[in-house]
Amino acid sequence: MKILFITTGSQATYYATAPLATAARNAGHQVMLAAHEPWVETAEAIGLPTFCYTVDPIRHFMRITNPGKGLRFPRELGDEEMFGQGRGFAQMGLAGVTSLLELAKDWTPDVVVGSSQSYAAMLLAAHLKVPYVRHVEYLGIPLTGIDPGAEAELRPELERLGVDGLLKPDLLLDSTPPSLRPAHDPAAQSMRWIPSNPQRRLERWMYTRPEGRRRVVITSGFRSLMFRDPGWTMPLLVGELNKLGAEVLIAASPGAAERFGSELGDARVGWIPIDVAAATCDLAVHHGGATTATSLMANGVPQLVIPENPPEFPPNYHREAIARAITDFGAGRTLWPQAQEPDKAPGAVIAAACRELLENPGYTERTQFLAKEIATLPTPADIVPQLEALASR
Repeated sequence: MKILFITTGSQATYYATAPLATAARNAGHQVMLAAHEPWVETAEAIGLPTFCYTVDPIRHFMRITNPGKGLRFPRELGDEEMFGQGRGFAQMGLAGVTSLLELAKDWTPDVVVGSSQSYAAMLLAAHLKVPYVRHVEYLGIPLTGIDPGAEAELRPELERLGVDGLLKPDLLLDSTPPSLRPAHDPAAQSMRWIPSNPQRRLERWMYTRPEGRRRVVITSGFRSLMFRDPGWTMPLLVGELNKLGAEVLIAASPGAAERFGSELGDARVGWIPIDVAAATCDLAVHHGGATTATSLMANGVPQLVIPENPPEFPPNYHREAIARAITDFGAGRTLWPQAQEPDKAPGAVIAAACRELLENPGYTERTQFLAKEIATLPTPADIVPQLEALASR
């Protein structure tokens, strides 16, 4: 059987796709991963045969449908801008389906699996009349917000294909922990989240707990205030965490480690394998990235999420949605240091929140509930027979 995985999104989306695609190949099926140009190297690093289906990045299509706005993440579902995001992803789907149809002349898939915002996957399946699987990769993807915009943009093409509205998937997969799935999302087959990220040689401290100390891991996206201006918060935060008897791990690029490592005292600064190190941590402080958040949930680690962007960047809906879900469930807290306590040093505000999370066992109990829930879900290998059944219909 030939299975084509078509992925649209950031690096995190590709790593979320990897476990199912790898499981399908390990079951003996021919697998190909279709990527857009900015992330081809990421797709190649996963170790799967990779096809490039469009050379333009997502922001190019967002500019077409949202002039002057680009790729933005509004705070509320149903927002006019969310509708616009759906139109932009639909434009990307339209642009990519032509090259995918060319691929299908030589390599015809029996099943098409698309990431949540890959409308090219839906269009290709409609053209080829083969089963279509939609994979919601992780928590916080606003399907009910973006799908109406995509449907409006794709209506002429859908009518030409004889399809009434967006093609309903033959199988909807969702890697979101069931307890955190929005009630308004459609029914789906749950699938266990399997962490997948770049790998390097491990050192012993990465997979062992420090003796007699708690451990706090701090990660941040490239736009995070924490590393854009380390003096804003990091040295003070590390010092306060050390006073609590905690060892601090700080995930940072080599450049950041070399530049700021000497300012951060008793902290390990550099590459941190979150999929490995999470199991050794008592708390995580991060920006709200989907891969980070879900890997921590799977390991039962309470989270302090700071989804704050520098002023020159727009709010990020996805990170805020992840933070809200974790907080509402009691598995962590969301913090806006400057907005919530403008008269205090951000490092002190973050440290106080860390102290609360470390000292209140309720956060650990709630996040360990999520970890147990995730562990009971079907693995990607368990899902492969469902893909086989679709192809044999």
